[in-house]
Amino acid sequence: MPGMTAQQRHVAFDWGGVFTVGTFDGRSTQNMADRSGVSVQRVRESYFRHVHQLEVGTWGLPQFWETLQGETGMSLPYHEFEPLYLGSIQDNSPMYATLEQLPRQVRVGLLSNNYPVVSDHLRRDPRFARFDALVFSNEIGYKKPTSEAFAALQQAMDLPAGQVAFVDDVQENIDAANAFGFQGLLYHHDQHPEFQATLREWLAL
Repeated sequence: MPGMTAQQRHVAFDWGGVFTVGTFDGRSTQNMADRSGVSVQRVRESYFRHVHQLEVGTWGLPQFWETLQGETGMSLPYHEFEPLYLGSIQDNSPMYATLEQLPRQVRVGLLSNNYPVVSDHLRRDPRFARFDALVFSNEIGYKKPTSEAFAALQQAMDLPAGQVAFVDDVQENIDAANAFGFQGLLYHHDQHPEFQATLREWLAL
């Protein structure tokens, strides 16, 4: 958009694969398998069969865990499972540094396909105070790449989509963001310096 100033350009991010290294689901299922002795393949078959229930908020995390135990034979009290699950988050430190360095006039949003308990955990993270808008699929009932999810992000940021870059590590979500009117930026943690240069260019910094 020619002539757009830094004050007019803003950014929103995905969480998993952007603020984390790799996928939270992959690491959490591996940790469950390691802790229980059940094969990771068996854990993942059950996990990915039901994770949509978490993503749209139909189930809470205790019900999800009870179902996984029943299908896989894993056995672990919920009060031990929850910290194991949350402990599967591996931060992508360079992205948190980028977040901290954004000028205050840049509004910052988050749109994440996320889960009960995990979204609460993230909200308590002091680093998330930098976000002006947090949109989690489990709280709105829609997940990316649906247009409803991107509409919720636009509403939460209170900005025209064309003034916001959306950062995600999944091409399907980038395509959906572009179709809605956002400026999609595909991310991979191995190419963070290149991404940071592209973001700075978008923000006209």
